[in-house]
Amino acid sequence: MAVVDPLIELRGVNKHYGTLHVLQSIDLTIGRGEVVVVIGPSGSGKSTLCRAMNRLERVESGEILIDGQPLPEEGKALARLRAEVGMVFQSFNLFAHKTVLANVSLAQMKVRKRKREEADRRSRELLERVGLAAHAEKYPAQLSGGQQQRVAIARALAMDPKALLFDEPTSALDPEMINEVLEVMQQLAQEGMTMVVVTHEMGFARSAANRVVFMADGKIVEDRAPEDFFTAPRSERAKDFLSKILKH
Repeated sequence: MAVVDPLIELRGVNKHYGTLHVLQSIDLTIGRGEVVVVIGPSGSGKSTLCRAMNRLERVESGEILIDGQPLPEEGKALARLRAEVGMVFQSFNLFAHKTVLANVSLAQMKVRKRKREEADRRSRELLERVGLAAHAEKYPAQLSGGQQQRVAIARALAMDPKALLFDEPTSALDPEMINEVLEVMQQLAQEGMTMVVVTHEMGFARSAANRVVFMADGKIVEDRAPEDFFTAPRSERAKDFLSKILKH
């Protein structure tokens, strides 16, 4: 699909794990303000694709550009890039010995060089936004999984990123907690945040995505508007995948 204002561009990206070719000549462009949901069977390369976008996974060939700049190799430039392209993981990765507030403030002070007061003020605003203002002084262990994931989203937002990557953000959660996380993500999508979301939540894909990217065996098989994809998948692979998951 032609993208008007590209923010993330992958061109001819390849990645192997040993003999397994997990990303096969991937071309993908994500426009500013777009919500792109990546779906597909297990082992299709979805998470690797997502993690390559802020160099948590190194790729062997091809190029990845963020806002027109190639991904930096390492060091300070890479830390800065990771502030620009935030990531929310399946496991919440919060610091257990720090309060919720400190978890959200820490990287702001370290990477964005904000003073504690300013960082804490920003953190409280964001905790309010994800519905957790009352829990600022608690520790992660005192929160439910859904609450911890919302703290993780607030922490990613605190860096004022240009884009957010979500790698299966709800798959470690109990079913009743999934919606409280998806609601925050829906809200971000409506506010125009550029998002790449690897997920099994088809309802979210249908309602929040501008595009659905369907992957299988390390390749992008379809890249289409959600309604088109869900009502009339073009490939046998996608038909098969949808028939398995939409029956349940």
